[in-house]
Amino acid sequence: GAQYKAAYKKALSAIAQGITLNVALDDKSFADATEESDDSAPDNSVAGFLKSRMNVVSLTDDAGYTLPDSIAYDYEYSCEEDDVGTVEGCTAAGTKITKSGNVSPDLFMFFNDSSMFGFVADDTDCKSASLCYGIIDVNGQKGPNKVVEDGNKPTDIYPVVYYDQTIAPASEAAKAVLYGK
Repeated sequence: GAQYKAAYKKALSAIAQGITLNVALDDKSFADATEESDDSAPDNSVAGFLKSRMNVVSLTDDAGYTLPDSIAYDYEYSCEEDDVGTVEGCTAAGTKITKSGNVSPDLFMFFNDSSMFGFVADDTDCKSASLCYGIIDVNGQKGPNKVVEDGNKPTDIYPVVYYDQTIAPASEAAKAVLYGK
């Protein structure tokens, strides 16, 4: 479990640093994605932003192994002042709202450490008003290829939410693995 936890932290950090570097050099974050992603990674896409700043081994629409058809997320979002009236449920700054659903990634970015970021190819405009969801598989095709369900039992696949310059755990179990002791 400790190796999965360490790899999860590393993958989140690497993607966060990649988008932060993109903001610093090109002034573009996930919120500025205007093009759908594909394996050519258009410049103004989620894939393009990350590929330009990270060591991507491959970007493909086939994970190369079996993933669940959809992966549940349950993300608690804390409303900012700018969200009031623009994000459903944000009635005041500091209001916490929960966004729940399922994500079915269809584009997969593999990194040189064997980790993988899976996301939805048509994700654009990923900001607080329109959060985007994906997964991180800390060891790619190597098993067990199981989504984390219990924060006390780390495994290799974690749902994530990404928007603006943020990438974060998108389930209570994923959050417990990241922030647990």
